[in-house]
Amino acid sequence: MSQVHMIVGIAVLASNAVAAAWGAVSWLRGFPSHPFWWLLRVAQATVVVQTVIGLLLLARGASAPDGLHVAYGVALLAVTVIAEGTRLGAAQRLIEDVPDLDALDRDEQIALARRVSLAEMGVMTIGVLLVLTLSLRAYQTGGL
Repeated sequence: MSQVHMIVGIAVLASNAVAAAWGAVSWLRGFPSHPFWWLLRVAQATVVVQTVIGLLLLARGASAPDGLHVAYGVALLAVTVIAEGTRLGAAQRLIEDVPDLDALDRDEQIALARRVSLAEMGVMTIGVLLVLTLSLRAYQTGGL
């Protein structure tokens, strides 16, 4: 199972790198990107699978290569969850500034949706960059 852990670890690195790059470019260009969300969800799924495999290895008594490795691995999941909560907060702050959403005309609704989407993409891109950084560190402490 440690081979699977290593392979999924590489998938974590690759998927988060792609999601981070796509998100950063889209956000910097001011272009809300639908594919970003699919890339992000794949990256998040790899983090969940990797964390579960790592915890199963620990539960089976496999020796952890380094205590830091375990800490970084669990931190990946924590950052993913915290980023989701922060994303919701960013959207909420933009929407609560509007007294009556139904009173907005279509163009104003589209502009607001664009601002919300870009704010959420910015937050999640930062989260993915943090996950990428932590996963690189976890890979380095994995003794591979």
